[in-house]
Amino acid sequence: MSHLGALPARFRRERVLIIGCGDVGQRAARALGGGRRVRLLALTSTPGSAAALRAQGITPLPGNLDDARSLGRLAGLATRVLHLAPPPAGESPDWRLDTRTRALVRALAQRSLPAALVYGSTSGVYGDRQGQWVSEATPAQPLTPRAWRRVDAEAAVHWLGRATGVRTSVLRIPGIYAPDREGGTPRERLLRGTPVLRAEDDVFTNHIHADDLARACVLALWRGRPQRNVNVSDDTDLKMGDYFDLAADLYGLSRPPRIARNAAGDQLPLMLLSFMSESRRLHNQRMKTELGLRLRYPTVAEGLRA
Repeated sequence: MSHLGALPARFRRERVLIIGCGDVGQRAARALGGGRRVRLLALTSTPGSAAALRAQGITPLPGNLDDARSLGRLAGLATRVLHLAPPPAGESPDWRLDTRTRALVRALAQRSLPAALVYGSTSGVYGDRQGQWVSEATPAQPLTPRAWRRVDAEAAVHWLGRATGVRTSVLRIPGIYAPDREGGTPRERLLRGTPVLRAEDDVFTNHIHADDLARACVLALWRGRPQRNVNVSDDTDLKMGDYFDLAADLYGLSRPPRIARNAAGDQLPLMLLSFMSESRRLHNQRMKTELGLRLRYPTVAEGLRA
């Protein structure tokens, strides 16, 4: 035993910092449990959210990823970091850059480093693969500004790992759903009667239940291999229209109308059209073998029923 004696409990406990502590971040916090083993911290730019975070056993830390000066207190604070904040939105001269992740990485590098940094990215970095299966070895091929910013964020995270030895993990995440998540099921869209593409024009989509994603985040904090990308997706193999048909049948609602792709531009919002322009299927073996995640909801049929 050290001649200094036992360290105070606050120094022995793991300190997990959550950046972007929204729905998934709070699910991850619940999975971590807090208490004696883990102290939970969360960066927040909204003073009104502090009380709600404290009620969940999470210590709020004032700060804003868009103000690098406010991030200084994060240096040396956490033993592990879960970064779920999105890149900045909108167009700018640096529209391909995620200035938020760059600012966070610079702040973390100032003092004693965390053992692990896990970043929640998007499967959109792969672009359109025309329905082909995609593994983590598939090169990024971003087609949208938001996907380009995610690629930049991934590069910044892995730079920290290569330069300092921090064990960095990038989770490439598809569509997140859950019945208890705001907007987390297709019900509202089905009630609006929003069309989907006809079968011959339709695209493959990928999904992950929010609870399974939160568990993957926690596992990656401890089990993620250094400087590794991991697809976090369930076993569903469906095209988008079939997904909405399945949901409609489960809810006892009418199936959505089908339209041709050349008519979609007149009937669907731009954001939805962008999702309908990319088709791919995600391999998830690395998630299962390296993180050891056993899906509670292997397919959307089970997740939506739950």
